Amino acid sequence: MKSRKFLVYGLTIVLAILAPMLAFNAFAVGDSADHVHDAVAATIGLPVAFGGMIVNKATINTIFTGLKTVFNNALKAEVGNWQATTMEILSTSKSEDYAWLSRFPMMRKWVGEKSVKSLAAGKYTAINEDWETTIAVLRNDIEDDSLGIYNAQAQMAGDSAAELNDIIVDSLKNGAFTNTGIDGQYFYDTDHSVAGASVSNKLTAVLSSATPAAALASYGAARTAIMKFKDDEGMPLRLVPDTLEVPPALEAVANKLINADKLDDNSPNPYKGTATVIVNPALTSDTAWFLHVTSKAVKPFIVQMRKRPEFVSQTSMENEDVFMKAEYKFGAEARATGIYGFWQLSVGSTGAG
Repeated sequence: MKSRKFLVYGLTIVLAILAPMLAFNAFAVGDSADHVHDAVAATIGLPVAFGGMIVNKATINTIFTGLKTVFNNALKAEVGNWQATTMEILSTSKSEDYAWLSRFPMMRKWVGEKSVKSLAAGKYTAINEDWETTIAVLRNDIEDDSLGIYNAQAQMAGDSAAELNDIIVDSLKNGAFTNTGIDGQYFYDTDHSVAGASVSNKLTAVLSSATPAAALASYGAARTAIMKFKDDEGMPLRLVPDTLEVPPALEAVANKLINADKLDDNSPNPYKGTATVIVNPALTSDTAWFLHVTSKAVKPFIVQMRKRPEFVSQTSMENEDVFMKAEYKFGAEARATGIYGFWQLSVGSTGAG
């Protein structure tokens, strides 16, 4: 008789532990959480409101463990486009010094003593920035088993966290005509100083596939400009552009220039196959377009990553927000920033004409 009582007590304890997990799993997969929860509660005699869920530490931990899983799955599944034009550098401190960007390294004949290029430390320092997204979970929604919406919120937070590098890089591109790079000039500018002369990586040409002359004056001009870039000692940088990036408004023109046999006037297309087209919906200008060199170790844009996005939650029953507002919180946090790389690796046009 005693062993039977112990068995009953043991099963009761196990069911009590599993109750919140079963309830959460039900809402996570779209089943009826009320049905599962009420069945378990009835079995073990939990003191719960009809159709509701007990809000205790075990329940909260189970719910947020499930939300974290949904977040991490979305974080892994989302693949961004930033890798095509951007390199990621891992940061180990509050800020990083990019003095090395002041020199474009090239091999040259060794005659006499080596030509040592000193770097000006502290000239271009990038400080990591804080990034976050936060979602409040109402205690009433937990009590009422109304948790389905938070499952979707956790997935969207994971999607957004996975796009952090894209968000950073898109901001760099949209501001490239007005934000400065390593040389103190706007990233896309007409007067970068090279060996005492002004060199431009900025155009105003409208991207066009209308005729050979129009294509030459836009895409062709950008392509020629990059291939003519030299270093401070007059040596060609031997750069060949390979990526044409445009907003959605220029998608058809870009694809005609790069992929079609003929231009709009039915003349042969001399630029077919000379680049890959990237259509970036995050570009804010309908007329601006960019031609990049992405085949080098260093890309035109750089993401400095200090702490990758990670799931965080505030679930303590003693927290002030829980007491005053009856809400728990979850979301993502990260530390990173973006900077411009070598301006020689990209030409941008405002498309203003």
